[in-house]
Amino acid sequence: MTRQAPADDFDDTGMRVSEPKTWAAGVPGVTAALRQSYDQMGVRRTALTLLRVNQKRGFDCPGCAWPEGDHRHVAEFCENGAKAVAEEATARRVTREFFAAHTVGELAERSDHWLGQQGRLTEPMIKRAGSAHYEPVSWDEAFGLLASELTALDSPDEAVFYTSGRTSNEAAFAYQLFARAFGTNNLPDCSNMCHESSGSALGETIGIGKGSVLLDDLYKADLIFVVGQNPGTNHPRMLSALEQAKKEGARIVAVNPLPEAGLMRFKNPQRPSGVTGRGTALADRFLQIRLNGDLALFQALNRMLLESDAPGALDREFLDAHTHGFEAFDKHVRGLDWDDVLEATGLTRGEIAATLGDVLASKRIVVCWAMGLTQHRNSVPTIREVVNFLLLRGNIGRPGAGVCPVRGHSNVQGDRTMGIYEKPRPEFLDALAAEFAFEPPREHGLDTVDAIRAMRDGKAKVFFGMGGNFVRATPDSAVTERALRSCRLTAQVSTKLNRSHAVTGELALILPTLGRTERDEQASGPQFVSVEDSMGMVHASRGRLAPASEHLLSEVAIVCRLAKATLPGSGIGWDAMERDYDVIRDHVSRVVPGFADYNARVREPGGFTLPHAPRDERRFPTATGKANLTVNELEVLRVPEGRLLLQTVRSHDQYNTTIYGLDDRYRGIKAGRRVVFVNPDDLSALGVADGATVDLVSEWSDGVERRAPAFRVVAYPTARGCAAAYFPETNVLVPLDSTAEVSNTPTSKSVIIRLVPG
Repeated sequence: MTRQAPADDFDDTGMRVSEPKTWAAGVPGVTAALRQSYDQMGVRRTALTLLRVNQKRGFDCPGCAWPEGDHRHVAEFCENGAKAVAEEATARRVTREFFAAHTVGELAERSDHWLGQQGRLTEPMIKRAGSAHYEPVSWDEAFGLLASELTALDSPDEAVFYTSGRTSNEAAFAYQLFARAFGTNNLPDCSNMCHESSGSALGETIGIGKGSVLLDDLYKADLIFVVGQNPGTNHPRMLSALEQAKKEGARIVAVNPLPEAGLMRFKNPQRPSGVTGRGTALADRFLQIRLNGDLALFQALNRMLLESDAPGALDREFLDAHTHGFEAFDKHVRGLDWDDVLEATGLTRGEIAATLGDVLASKRIVVCWAMGLTQHRNSVPTIREVVNFLLLRGNIGRPGAGVCPVRGHSNVQGDRTMGIYEKPRPEFLDALAAEFAFEPPREHGLDTVDAIRAMRDGKAKVFFGMGGNFVRATPDSAVTERALRSCRLTAQVSTKLNRSHAVTGELALILPTLGRTERDEQASGPQFVSVEDSMGMVHASRGRLAPASEHLLSEVAIVCRLAKATLPGSGIGWDAMERDYDVIRDHVSRVVPGFADYNARVREPGGFTLPHAPRDERRFPTATGKANLTVNELEVLRVPEGRLLLQTVRSHDQYNTTIYGLDDRYRGIKAGRRVVFVNPDDLSALGVADGATVDLVSEWSDGVERRAPAFRVVAYPTARGCAAAYFPETNVLVPLDSTAEVSNTPTSKSVIIRLVPG
């Protein structure tokens, strides 16, 4: 199994730009998926693997967290899901010979794409102090070194235990248990950088920091808002759900600064009309909003609802019985300044009024959103205002209606449910203490941004990453890299090579692990893991492929062996948990609400649905005992003259920090990534030519110049005053201290930049 990885990096010199697409998927999507699958896996391995993705007896896609329905197609995957599987099930291997041939410094100079294309890691590796190379290390020595460094710390709070959203429920529960038994709540995770704002806003307003809808609710909805989200690239299987919703009679409103192909028209490759026909037009209305204008839009809709004399404009019965804070909310919203609304949104009053018409004609409304809403300074107030909008017409706890934050990583929601959280609830810690007979720490730990600050300042000295690519997922790249390099030890649990392996502490470990696609054999026999999707469905995942190397350990085994080495007298049954994952699930059933009879229920085909009081009972477990209407101040984000407001986005050839290729088919980019999309009228006003090469320089209150060099300008129909460019290349522009109120999420969708000729 030696399919060749690229020997050299590609650059952007051969980049080509064409007109953006007006539809998504279809035959080109199938072709692209199969091409990359064959290239990485070969024909036979592709067939064995892809036909098991998202099946009831198969494995969960390592890509996004979109749920599966009861009735599944034989090919229950999308283009980017196939790419994610191919990257994990690849025949390419990274061996000890590779590390002998490349210094850590050389790896740091390589692109994210090149690093990821080298293939699967095959054995534990160590970079010793003063060495320029990684070299092989035994598992026993690796765990012994980790234990020695951890126990030598002056305080457990000098260690940081980071988690990616692809970690299984079982591994996540064991991981948080180890961290807390060690003595810290320093459990930052990728949620801190994406949907933390959603959880903060929903927890305050409806009492549960998760969405309230199930897949069937989309099919029962009259109106669906898709806000700050590009499902065609980031959650492609959502397009099938929207297509079905349209078939059932729903209208769709797309709210986004960028016109996204997937929301214009969807050619479903599993239907004849998606292969030979025109497909399905999805968005009935496109509101091309300016970046950061969503709070103003929903506040305007709420004011118009309050002032409307249309029958049923407000659900008075629901408001009286189930909400708190109406009077203060009503007074505040009626004072909204329309000039501020129009400036913030870039929309006309007529466009907003027409949208109100859609709302008044609809009894059941769902609002979906992603990081376009969650990564601004005012993200939490914005999402609270979305909740206000739904509460006014009783659209929470009603079939076909509710809040739908669409998560990214396939188990990011499950990890939080399992206790991966730096601010654990007292009830969770009490249950943990009762189950395992120890007193967990009660002081809140570090989130992702605070963990970077702590490492930067010498207050955290050991970094342990359970999956992911911390260096490239985080803001202010130069600061983050300096922070990690200041650590005594950095350790990464990984399936594939990425830049985090090249940005190391004095000592560094690479701990290779099994992927979702692979068989997991432990002492008691074959194991399976479980995950929670974006809508609170928990189901099993069973890999079938032979492991990429005989030297790999599962994430559960890595955690349990590290715990035994570090905490030899803890009294917690780490051996039993490693031997049989049913033991972990039994513990979970007694610690985490909603998981009673976990082992039995997760073995049912399709799994089970977690309880959700607002959805299931119209019961709101907030401090007031009701859903809270909130007052949210509108502050218009005004950009200085000659500047633009930048949002970081994904290309169609990537998933989060994993770069599958160098094309963005839907936006018309071929063989390149260093592009910045700008409205043609803005280019004219700035005196910058389409196709020019510029540096992107961000401006923030600290006066530090952050620069991303050598980007090609692409004239693009984005909202006026706004720009877009791909991350992680532009993460360097996001100041570490520029974060959302309450959630502390980096403001990657609100970066003020200027274009400087290169």
